[in-house]
Amino acid sequence: MLKIAIYGKGGIGKSTVTSHLAAAFATLGKRVIQIGCDPKADSTINLLGGRPLRPVMNYLREEDEEPESIEEIAKVGFGGVLCIETGGPTPGLGCAGRGIIATFQLLEDLELFETWKPDVVLYDVLGDVVCGGFAAPIREGYAEHVLIVTSGEKMALYAANNIASAVENFEDRSYARIRGIILNHRNVVGEDEKVRAFADKRGLEIVGEIPRSDEITRFEDLGMTTVEGDPTLPVSRTFIELAQKLMM
Repeated sequence: MLKIAIYGKGGIGKSTVTSHLAAAFATLGKRVIQIGCDPKADSTINLLGGRPLRPVMNYLREEDEEPESIEEIAKVGFGGVLCIETGGPTPGLGCAGRGIIATFQLLEDLELFETWKPDVVLYDVLGDVVCGGFAAPIREGYAEHVLIVTSGEKMALYAANNIASAVENFEDRSYARIRGIILNHRNVVGEDEKVRAFADKRGLEIVGEIPRSDEITRFEDLGMTTVEGDPTLPVSRTFIELAQKLMM
């Protein structure tokens, strides 16, 4: 089982990258689970035809009881991808990180991985904060690999550096390791040079480069990834090739 946690600064395109990768793995015949670990709970929306999924934390608040089956808190999207959103607390109350921990414990109780038997599990994790619950995929052994999504923008690289430092703090505990960087192009001045300098300094590989593409926005407006909308597009092929590389 390939288990990957995808981190990055808020707004960097992390959810877009994650959902496109999920769709790419699915087109390669893999059984995929995508778990959104962001209070916004919008990680899986473009695998579900633009329809939002009720987050686990909302379910627990509204039903006042734990679900008896995975089907109550998950939906199957494009390519058979099983979609789950952790969600977060009521705005202004509680800790979103605890929501992630509570959701992960619930998934264990429901024996998600034993019953679903995925080939690939993707965690889409907010990267501005890498403490507590947001570090759970790194600390608790849920993920084996970490991908960091960044552009050449200053704050994106700042967040990427914090994420890399957080992961390295767990290296001696056999937790998740950084698999590499995904450069999500924003076409800022000197972007390639800035990201490559950062990667070289941290000793990391740039495993994929996502071109800035109007096609991504066009298909997201239709509630889908480009991999679903038109797998022959160059940007779709980029994600499929990246998925192939990650399976090696």
